[in-house]
Amino acid sequence: MDQFNRGSGANVQNGVQKLVGTNYNYWRMCMEAYYQGQDLWELVYGSDVEIPADTPENVEPRRKWKIKCGKALFDLRTSINKEFIDHLCDVGSPQQVWGTLERLFSKKNTTRLQLLENKLAMTMQGTMSISEYFLRVKNICAGISELDVTEKISVACLRRFLIRGLNKEYTPLLPPYKGGHNNHQFKN
Repeated sequence: MDQFNRGSGANVQNGVQKLVGTNYNYWRMCMEAYYQGQDLWELVYGSDVEIPADTPENVEPRRKWKIKCGKALFDLRTSINKEFIDHLCDVGSPQQVWGTLERLFSKKNTTRLQLLENKLAMTMQGTMSISEYFLRVKNICAGISELDVTEKISVACLRRFLIRGLNKEYTPLLPPYKGGHNNHQFKN
């Protein structure tokens, strides 16, 4: 396998799982280690965060910095899911990209939290296999819990969301509930 397809899925870049929003902390840890191993971390947090001054004696250091910066930006931009790329269009250095992603994912973001909660409420099995559907719901719940550590989703609530979105063919396999299959309460 080449360097862009290592791992178990197509969402792996340089051995690092792509940033999909719900895995920011894991992605950050892996990218930091990858950058340190590739001698690129200084472009994010270190002495190489800014391009050397445009002077005659800095022609070669500027050229080398631009090449190194280009490699780092390529790695960063291709290691995130395309839904987040719009946030990085006008960002010109690895340090700025890193800072933008840090602001988007590291603090409680109520807009993102609301989007994930809406996504969870609307998620249905549809054409997904059971395992794909369960994984999707579990990943959304993990994202919600990561954004708001004080309001983690309980196992009981996770089960209710999973059951609610199952295709009707699985209804006979479910235990009976008062009020029928579609009248579940979604409170923790």
